[in-house]
Amino acid sequence: MAAHWPGIEQAPAAMRAAGLIDRLRAVDPDVVDYGDRPVARWVADRSDDRPNAWRHVVDVLAEARTALGAMFDAGHCPLVLGGECTVVIALVAAAVDRFDDVGLVYVDGGQDLMIPTDHPEEPILDAMGVAHLLDLPGCVPELAAVGARRPLLRPADVVFVGYGDEEEDVHGLVPSTRIRAPEVVLDAEGAAVRASAALDHPQVVVHVDVDVVDAFDLPLADIATYGRGLRLDHLIRFLTVLLSDPRVVGMTLVEANPDHDPDGSSIARLVAALVGALSGAGASAEGLRLAGRGSARRRAVGPDAKPVHHN
Repeated sequence: MAAHWPGIEQAPAAMRAAGLIDRLRAVDPDVVDYGDRPVARWVADRSDDRPNAWRHVVDVLAEARTALGAMFDAGHCPLVLGGECTVVIALVAAAVDRFDDVGLVYVDGGQDLMIPTDHPEEPILDAMGVAHLLDLPGCVPELAAVGARRPLLRPADVVFVGYGDEEEDVHGLVPSTRIRAPEVVLDAEGAAVRASAALDHPQVVVHVDVDVVDAFDLPLADIATYGRGLRLDHLIRFLTVLLSDPRVVGMTLVEANPDHDPDGSSIARLVAALVGALSGAGASAEGLRLAGRGSARRRAVGPDAKPVHHN
């Protein structure tokens, strides 16, 4: 609902059609499929001077928060397929409900720190999700309040990874740890270690927007990044290490637009890469457990548009 236009609501179904669930279960038979929430397709709704369709966004995220809470209560680690970037608000809210002290690794071509009052000419909440997690001045109060506390996170709770736009925190309000795209390109595994080390929280959630990948390598993102993003293999190497951290309790994967992929080849590559990262992370995490760190966890699949959970 917070997107720039329709299209990305089709992504979960496309990833299912590309065999995501079966491929995950081939790696781990304990994967649980929670099915899909009702599809929420973009609409133009400027009934007031706030960002487009903000009431719809609040409703969708509140419902997703409840659904994700049930998954956490079942001991599952959700992989949530969107959809657009505000989906992370629902995941963070549900994780805070369950665990309280939660950090966020935000892997995205942007930092989504735009403040509505600064961007009346582009009233799209897709680029404002983290601003609302942090409850920056001028945010939509009802969206910033989707959760048990306000703000849901502080700047020290967030690590930004892979971004290309340096101009989003124009007011200098967010002194978070930042790992830019060229740093990930140079050393993806090292960047993952740095991202984990920057958070001392007992639980961590991960957000991934496919626009962090150069559209010349993976022409799939809703809003393309050309020439300055990661390659898909950089992202997967990064995620394989990051997701081996036993503190990771959930992940969003968003912004894939099947309208940009008429033959399905980019979705197929994304599914294969995701399964590879999750299976590689499982092997890495098992090594950590054998060394006496972390604890065994199960996997599952869940909501927004179409989700999958990884316990």
